[in-house]
Amino acid sequence: MRALVLYAHPVPDSFGSVLHARTVRTLRDRGWDVDDCDLNAEGFSPVLTEAERRGYHTEPANIEPVREYVERLRAAQALVLCFPVWNFGYPAILKGFFDRVFLPGVSFKLVNGKVRPNLTHIEKLAAVTTYGGNRTRAFLAGDPPRRIVTRSLRYVCHPRVKTKYLALYDMNRATDERRRGFHKRVMEEMREF
Repeated sequence: MRALVLYAHPVPDSFGSVLHARTVRTLRDRGWDVDDCDLNAEGFSPVLTEAERRGYHTEPANIEPVREYVERLRAAQALVLCFPVWNFGYPAILKGFFDRVFLPGVSFKLVNGKVRPNLTHIEKLAAVTTYGGNRTRAFLAGDPPRRIVTRSLRYVCHPRVKTKYLALYDMNRATDERRRGFHKRVMEEMREF
């Protein structure tokens, strides 16, 4: 199995970094071929330019500015996102990745004006994330990151995509014990993924 792991955290010694490293290591220990894409370390630009937006629907030329990332996505059978939730959303760099790489002809096709899945080679989809606030607060705000992974991203993948959403809520008040427990859960879940 080949996995593209998208990691979006700018601080190399964060708890998110620990979770990312555990995720990659566990998948590799299982014998997976892991393409570890650290968006910050790679200097990915999240800004959709005017030219990119104007050419958004022009296939296949629309992929040229992000061809390398499109090829990496197309080569994957699993997509794993490792990110913190900030202000009820993704870090800007990850949101920008979706804006610039999940293009018509890449993640979806437009058929008679309707969106059709185009990442049907993605058979497994997972997110490993932390929230500063508690689950109730996220729920009351609609929990956009969870909904996007479990609905929108899931929709453009294989019809029977196996999906996991692993979240540590209330990170701002998490004890060392809770963080260790979540770290262990991530390892266990990725072993079964």
